[in-house]
Amino acid sequence: MALDIDRGICDSTLIVCVNGTSITVAAEEINQQFGVSDEYFPHSYWVVTSWNLGAALVPLMGLPLMEDLGVRYGYLISYALFVISVIPQAVAQDYATLIVVRFFAGGCVGLLSNVIGGIISDVWEGEEGRSLPMSVYIWTYLVGTTIGPVIGASVLQRLNWRWIFYIQLIFYGVFFPVFYLLIRETRGPVILKRRAQQIRRKLGSNVYAQSEINASALLQILKEAIARPTNMFFTEWVLFFFTLWSAFAFGTIFIFTQSIGQVFASLYSWPAYSTGYVQVAVVVGETLGCLASFYQDHLYLQSASRNVENPGRPIPEARLYLSVPGSFLGITAGLFVYAWTSHPSVPWIAPAIGLGMVGFGIMTVVTAVTTYITDAYSKYAASALAAIAFGENLFAAFLPLAAQSMYRKLGFGWASSLLGFLALALSFAPVVLLIWGGEARRRSPFMSQVSHT
Repeated sequence: MALDIDRGICDSTLIVCVNGTSITVAAEEINQQFGVSDEYFPHSYWVVTSWNLGAALVPLMGLPLMEDLGVRYGYLISYALFVISVIPQAVAQDYATLIVVRFFAGGCVGLLSNVIGGIISDVWEGEEGRSLPMSVYIWTYLVGTTIGPVIGASVLQRLNWRWIFYIQLIFYGVFFPVFYLLIRETRGPVILKRRAQQIRRKLGSNVYAQSEINASALLQILKEAIARPTNMFFTEWVLFFFTLWSAFAFGTIFIFTQSIGQVFASLYSWPAYSTGYVQVAVVVGETLGCLASFYQDHLYLQSASRNVENPGRPIPEARLYLSVPGSFLGITAGLFVYAWTSHPSVPWIAPAIGLGMVGFGIMTVVTAVTTYITDAYSKYAASALAAIAFGENLFAAFLPLAAQSMYRKLGFGWASSLLGFLALALSFAPVVLLIWGGEARRRSPFMSQVSHT
């Protein structure tokens, strides 16, 4: 059953994330149809900004409701609402409508994506059991987001921009019965509550699940769902810097949806839709990063023999080994390669290689952050990961809005170099934890409850 559930959530993640970025290659067509101009500001990106804002904000309210409703029903309802939201994206008659419905589409995808970490923890036991499914899930999440422009470009080459959504609608509809069969309820408290309710109906016995006895008011649940991640973000320096690190890595995928078009259209005279195919280089890098994460899991499990604090258990900081070269040599070096090979005299494959290096780094960084936070914060991991997911979507929503102006004013070389310098600074976050991670966990009021149990 665990494999079926894992297959279902990974497949759904891969296909729904395509919706976020596939529209970016159609900016020129959409601008012409709705009278939108990108001359002074990238107004065409608002449809992606609204999508990411939905992904950031809707889960804050939706996930607590899903805790009571259950994963299966919550997941299927969110997926069904997402499929419905694709219809007005395809038939929108004005730009404002497109922006609004994209917000709700992103919100549904945010719900689907944010709940998956909990599902994996429910169906896979122990660090060794969870590592592979978590890596595969992160790969589908990143690749689905990255490959959107590739799929959009292939559609736009033959059809108009509305068919990007029509074709998605067909795929999403076909897969709904598949997910209906594969997704099962995984939350123990929800399963026990339903069994207790069934016993009361059939036998009339006064039987209640613990979750019913200790149930909190919905308003209190919503308040805690927002307050705890916020408090942790501002008081836990590890979470603060890891959120910035992961959010920047994730945000670069969306920056590329803007910068690649400028670079390859200006330097190599590629048509707008063809620039979407360049994202394949990032996908290749992310795939190599996923394969490398299997070796990272091996290093992590081996660290148990060196753990003095909790003998026999892997060291949380061992999750970060691969992310150090991934961040320095992947994201940082890749951005500099992309920056200084973006020149008419240099073959297009050179900046594409730089993009592939960045893709490798993104995969290693996001995986390291997710798995480390899960291990280090344990019972508080859901709140910590909620803060990170919120930060990632905010970066993805707003960071690319500066890309057009930045690349025009600084030039291709220095604009990407500026991103490279930011990546370089953030790359020291895992290095600091590899040196002082144990001390950081002992001083943290949240992590210390895990470290000494």
